[in-house]
Amino acid sequence: MYQYNQVDHQVIKERVAQFRDQTQRFINGELPLAEYLPLRLQNGLYVQRHAPMLRVAIPYGLLNSAQVRKLAHIAREYDKGYAHISTRQNMQFNWPALEQVPDILEELAEVEMHAIQTSGNCIRNVTTDQFAGVAHDEVTDPRAVCEMLRQWSTFHPEFAFLPRKFKIAVSADAEDRAGVKVHDIGIKVRRDDGKIGYDIYVGGGLGRTPMIGSLIKEKLEGEFLLPYLEAILRIYNRYGRRDNKYKARIKILVKALTPEVFAERVQQEFEIIKDGDLHTSQEKLEYYESFFKLLVEPLTADTLSSVKATLEADKAADPAFANWVQRNVRPHKLDGYANVTLSLKCTDIPPGDVSDDQLDAIADLADEFSKGQIRTTHFQNMVLTDVQEDQLKALYSKLVPLKLATANTGYITDIICCPGGDFCALANAKSIPVAADIQQVFDDQDYIYDLGPLDLNISGCMNACGHHHVGHIGILGVDKKGEEFYQLSVGGSSKDNASIGKILGPSISREDIAGAVKKVIDVYVEQRHEGEDFLSTLERIGTAEMKERVYAKPAS
Repeated sequence: MYQYNQVDHQVIKERVAQFRDQTQRFINGELPLAEYLPLRLQNGLYVQRHAPMLRVAIPYGLLNSAQVRKLAHIAREYDKGYAHISTRQNMQFNWPALEQVPDILEELAEVEMHAIQTSGNCIRNVTTDQFAGVAHDEVTDPRAVCEMLRQWSTFHPEFAFLPRKFKIAVSADAEDRAGVKVHDIGIKVRRDDGKIGYDIYVGGGLGRTPMIGSLIKEKLEGEFLLPYLEAILRIYNRYGRRDNKYKARIKILVKALTPEVFAERVQQEFEIIKDGDLHTSQEKLEYYESFFKLLVEPLTADTLSSVKATLEADKAADPAFANWVQRNVRPHKLDGYANVTLSLKCTDIPPGDVSDDQLDAIADLADEFSKGQIRTTHFQNMVLTDVQEDQLKALYSKLVPLKLATANTGYITDIICCPGGDFCALANAKSIPVAADIQQVFDDQDYIYDLGPLDLNISGCMNACGHHHVGHIGILGVDKKGEEFYQLSVGGSSKDNASIGKILGPSISREDIAGAVKKVIDVYVEQRHEGEDFLSTLERIGTAEMKERVYAKPAS
């Protein structure tokens, strides 16, 4: 895990002091709102429906136990006792008082955290796979690259006021758990003949105009990553639209120029700067890699045999535990260890919310089972890595009373959901109550397992913070003459086969949307072939029958 040096500490300390002065001058009426607005945004502060919202940066989703305890303290002392994990792996506080935000930032700095560039028209938090570094299917640990990008992009003077917000994701795993094709820049790490390189996708994104990114550079040599990304940002800064914020994202520019022309312009810029200061030497890359070493050692043959035997005996003795292992535990790159997803999708808690007491407990569990490290995920859950398999039962026993052992990871009740109209001033409709309604409809555990893995995503407005476009089933809240309605789409995916869901038909009322989801699922269950997943069935049968079932008028 990256550790701040003296310069890092000094920079963050000065930034906190600067923002404290700016905030106080705004409160005193000495700083106009128009001038304060971009300053608060680049410090992660929004003004929401009921109170300010502070978004805390969690670079590539990695935390240590001291940081999690600090987040618990902030939730308890400055908020209403909970925090919310976003789809960008960040953490949000929905109720801080404006005058206390500098105090929160000062406390975050104590544990090497901040809220810089979590909002505003700048390069946002760089994200990656929640299992980065410990995944069994990755070609290399991508976190070193993410840290390099974080340091390159933070306070970059040329990219502090881009035409629009800008998001980068890095993936080194087989299935793409980071969603690189739906980002402004998506980086797919590859290994060819033992050398690390990158496929670069540009122009993906959701929101008002959802698009899948285009591959503009294949097999980029590892040493040239930073200058190539700098070239992309320069072209965007130069040609991106600033007259209309709805057409300002880089995806609009790529489409207008065509991916081929955009790639040509990037290449021309790249040729000018590729051998300059941004060129990444092997020594420089090794510096970043030095912060991200495996925290566990391979087990001896005898120990591994004992660990495996204990796990199998524990599963045989407790079917509920065995089921949780099957659903929430993923393979580790070292045999005998596991990566555990802590589900934040218990039915009586808004998806992605985590309480102060839960955060404190998670920090303790990380120290006991996970070498003191914790991950946040795009799916609004948390992860403990490096758990020895014979300790899984002890961990599970402690997660159950904390309501962190719901065995639904990757299934229909593992809903991605933005805060929606309950909090957000931009939302057209509520998201959280809809998620609760759907979880109630699908409350039969055996039934949801029979459905197989299925992504259901909910957004309260077109900004798509709930990533509804790439849900296998997506729900978008819309305003219809002052009433909350919901648009239903099917067929989206953020994985390697990335796709944008297709809208089924007219928007659906609040009281009918959960039932409409059930009708879509009914068609899938009736039409699927043995072993066929939702997307495969949909590709084969199309949407006609689902649309007919959802919009059929009841018999008179």
